[in-house]
Amino acid sequence: MSLSIAMEPENRSTVMEFILTGFTSNPHLQPLLVFMFLSVYTFTVLGNVSIMFIVWYWSHLHTPMYIFLTQLSFVDISLTTVISPKMLVGFLTGEKRISFWECIAQTYVFCSLGSAEFFLLGVMAYDRYVAICNPLLYTVNMSKHLCVRLIVGSYIGGFLHSLIQAGCLYQLSFCGPNIINHFACDYPVLVNLSCTNFFLNDLIRFVFCTMMVAGSLLVIIVSYIHIIKSILRIRTTAGRHRAASTCISHFTCVFLFYGSCLIMELIPNSKESEDKIKVVAVIHAVLVPALNPVIYSLRNNEMKEAVRKILFKPIVSR
Repeated sequence: MSLSIAMEPENRSTVMEFILTGFTSNPHLQPLLVFMFLSVYTFTVLGNVSIMFIVWYWSHLHTPMYIFLTQLSFVDISLTTVISPKMLVGFLTGEKRISFWECIAQTYVFCSLGSAEFFLLGVMAYDRYVAICNPLLYTVNMSKHLCVRLIVGSYIGGFLHSLIQAGCLYQLSFCGPNIINHFACDYPVLVNLSCTNFFLNDLIRFVFCTMMVAGSLLVIIVSYIHIIKSILRIRTTAGRHRAASTCISHFTCVFLFYGSCLIMELIPNSKESEDKIKVVAVIHAVLVPALNPVIYSLRNNEMKEAVRKILFKPIVSR
C-alpha cells in the first residue's frame, strides 16, 4: 500500500490520503459483516422514516414532543448515513482509501450531528418538564415559534461546536503512517497518527466538549428532578404511570446515547485502545440510532395507537 504525501513549503510531509482498516481484516467475516451492517442500516432508516411519516400523517401527534422526536429520527438517520455507506462500500469492494479532506469532512459532519443530538435530547427533557410540571400552560410555554427556535438552535449549536473540533484537527500535521485502525474517521484515532504535539488541541477539545455535554446533561438532570417531584405529587397510580410513561422512552435514549459517549471518552486515547474504541463506536454510531425507533414504538402508547389506526384504517373503511 502506497503512502500518498505532499510536500509543504517548509519541507514538512503531509499525508493526503488515509487507509481505513475497517472493522476486521478477516476476509471470511466480510460477508457476515456486510449482511449485519446492511440489515441494521436498512432497519435504522426504515424505522426512523416510519416515525417521521407517522407523526406527519397523524394530526393528533402534531405536538412539540413528537415534532422533537421527528428531528431526533432525522439526526439518527443522518448520523448512521455518514458512517455506514462508506463502511459497506469498503466491505464490498475492498476500497479502504479516504482522502484527507473527506476524512476531515466526515469527522466534522458526524461530530456536528452528534452534538445536535445532545442539544435535542436536552430540549426534549425540557419539553417533558413543561408538559408534566405545568400542563395547563403547556401550549402557551411550548409554542410553535419556540419549538422552531429550539430545533434550529440545536442544529446551529451542534455545527458551531464541531467547528472547534474540526479546527483542532486541521491544526495537526500528519507525516505518516496513514493507516487508521477504524472503520471511519474519528478524532481520537486521527490524533494518534499526528506527528505534532496535540496536547493543546486535546485540551481545547476537552473543554468545549465538556461544556456542551455538561450543559445539555444539566438541563436533563434538572428537568427530571422536577418531573419526578411532580409525578410523586400525583395522587392516583394511573396518573403517575401515565405521566412517567411519557418520559421512559426519552430517558432510555438519553441513557444509551450518553452512556456510549461516556464509555468512548473514558477509554484511554492510545494505539492499544483503538480496538475498544472501534467496538464502542459501532454501538454509538450504528446500533443506538437503530434502537431509538424501537424504544419509542414499544414504550409509547400514542405511537402504537397511531400505527394501529394507520395500518387498519383501510380495512375499517371497507
